[in-house]
Amino acid sequence: MTTTRQDSAFVALESYLAKTVRIEQAMTYLEWDIETHMPAGAASQRGEQVAALTEVRHARWVSSELGDLLEQAESSGLDERRQAVIREAKIERNRAVKVPVELSAEIARTKPVAGKSWENAKASADFGVFRPMLVTMVELRRQEADALAEGGDRYDALLGDYEPGMTGARIEGLFSGLRSGLVEILGHVRDSAANLPDISGRFRDDLQMKLARELASTFGYDWNRGRLDTSSHPFCCGSHNDVRITTRRKETDPLECLYATIHETGHALYEQGVDPALGSTVLGQGASMGIHESQSRILENQIGRSRGFCRHLFSRMCAVLGSAGVGSPEELYRAVNKVRRGFIRTEADEVQYNLHIMLRFDLERALVGGDLEVDDLEGAWNDRFAADFGFEVDNAANGVLQDAHWSHGLFGYFPTYTLGNIYSGELVDALFSDVPDLEDRLASGDTDALVAWLRHRIHRHGRLIEPSRLIAQAVGHSPTAEPLLRYLNAKFGELYGF
Repeated sequence: MTTTRQDSAFVALESYLAKTVRIEQAMTYLEWDIETHMPAGAASQRGEQVAALTEVRHARWVSSELGDLLEQAESSGLDERRQAVIREAKIERNRAVKVPVELSAEIARTKPVAGKSWENAKASADFGVFRPMLVTMVELRRQEADALAEGGDRYDALLGDYEPGMTGARIEGLFSGLRSGLVEILGHVRDSAANLPDISGRFRDDLQMKLARELASTFGYDWNRGRLDTSSHPFCCGSHNDVRITTRRKETDPLECLYATIHETGHALYEQGVDPALGSTVLGQGASMGIHESQSRILENQIGRSRGFCRHLFSRMCAVLGSAGVGSPEELYRAVNKVRRGFIRTEADEVQYNLHIMLRFDLERALVGGDLEVDDLEGAWNDRFAADFGFEVDNAANGVLQDAHWSHGLFGYFPTYTLGNIYSGELVDALFSDVPDLEDRLASGDTDALVAWLRHRIHRHGRLIEPSRLIAQAVGHSPTAEPLLRYLNAKFGELYGF
């Protein structure tokens, strides 16, 4: 086979990009350490380290060498993979060209310090402790949004980092129809006389972690390429051969640990399931955060809270923890799906979860756009929460301080959780059609068919296919919220008798 000049240019391009990807991977693990093992006093030093690497990464994206390689490698005759590499490289290059390196470095420098400030504020339930750092972070991200938007919508510019091609207006349209359906279901639940059980008891931390590891293994998490730690806010990070997850524990509620682990395992399976040939390329990660959240929410909710899986989980809780906190698999199923009054997004049931996200979406969109200032954020949060959920926030740790996202500058991230739920509704419809005995398989802890289906439809593609096309290809049409609402109505209608 004759090697053309274009082939040589593409090989050189991929070699150049692979080094940049490895720098970005190293930055990811420095940031993982911030949330898991880094001493509190090291925050400023770590900020300088990440800022220095940010400058190195930025220089590689804006270099004339990369520009020349892209120009030489590009052609109308490229195959899908090469087209995708050039597409993703151009997106990253264009972003880097627009944002001054000094601004990118300052954002990176601020994140670890802001993160520790948030942790201290949450521990003391005092928003005032975090307010100065949040003011700084909001201002930095507004500057970044202005640079990216070039006169366009600020929020859309930041949203594109997490869900390429999506806009705030489109999300608002998707959410409005979903919101009315959720409010209707919630009204039926509140009017119901059904009394679902609660988990009760005390469960040792070490045994919770033992079962969490077992559940991650049940879903196929590869421990040779991953690890499980604890953090104040559970998360997944990494890609390819190093994908790490965290969880958190509560002595009186093992479900928080177990379902956080299942959720993060969904993210991890996606990253571990990307075609190995894409591993060190710009295509070697999940397509978008909305697609990513669909994978974690499927495992956590439609699978992890199903009757079939609760049969398996009940037996394992009894075996490992000594008790499931309830007397039967059916009671466990009803307990894990109980609609409860509560403040915390990550503990919310499937009916109320997306209302939490819509609250955050509206507030952060107003913050980025300049229609809301940090000084007014706590009051705005509390007013919206009372209007949506019908009771008052009792303290800031249960309100505006409960999530770490804004301390890291992740404005535009929150709506991807609900996009993920919408996508998961579509995917599960197709999944159960293709694997009709899945419920019985889950009852015995058999997830092979589930994981194989997700690997084929979603995981293996990485960023080869753009998010909107990937989800449409997986389910056969453009996604809507209808399958999710249909699932929720059927499930909670049966539980609550409406």
